[in-house]
Amino acid sequence: MCVYQDNVYAPDMQFHSFKKVLMEMGEPYKKMELVSLMSASKGYMGESGVRGGYAEIVNFCPDVKKMLFKFASATSCPNVLGQATMYCIVNPPQEGEPSYDLFIKEKTAILQSLKMRALLVEETFNGMKGIKCNAVAGAMYAFPRLTLPEKAIEKAKSLGQAPDFFYAMQLLESTGIFVVPGSGFGQVPGTFHFSRLEADPPINAQHLLDEAADWLKIMKIEAPELAQF
Repeated sequence: MCVYQDNVYAPDMQFHSFKKVLMEMGEPYKKMELVSLMSASKGYMGESGVRGGYAEIVNFCPDVKKMLFKFASATSCPNVLGQATMYCIVNPPQEGEPSYDLFIKEKTAILQSLKMRALLVEETFNGMKGIKCNAVAGAMYAFPRLTLPEKAIEKAKSLGQAPDFFYAMQLLESTGIFVVPGSGFGQVPGTFHFSRLEADPPINAQHLLDEAADWLKIMKIEAPELAQF
């Protein structure tokens, strides 16, 4: 599991630690193996360039843990900047410390920006023909479902491509907009999706609306390469 407890936007939803739930469920669940992962590139930090992260290993056989540590030791350790960043992430400023108020202010602003962005993306995608987007309740990605014309599906198959990969490539070549095809994540056969990252730094609402307007223009199939399908 991945630990992104700060990336929960829905007001009626809460983060529940897998480890906490595992222990509360008692036997036999509390003895199940669990690995919790955290990366500096996710969450409100968004420090994807520093290459920092951690894994907490619970209930693993000691021999397996030894092999994991041996494997990790055989590779280069994270750079100093990555380690320092992770230290700051797991040890944030505490109430009463000089930087606490500034830390809370910046953290709150980033999370509010992500929340606003998630809502805007959801509403914008759902206003586009052939696209359905569930409520973005957390994380930094929207994962809309595509309804593709049969001609587009047939064309993709003739090229030996997954239909949503074909769609993503046509979109990229026609508009310069990059999305990740859902076929790379695994999906119900016969359904098509794409992933769109919405983790830009905090920006003003007008910029968000301008970006949404650009998406609407693109999804109205102005590009002739897409319109033919």
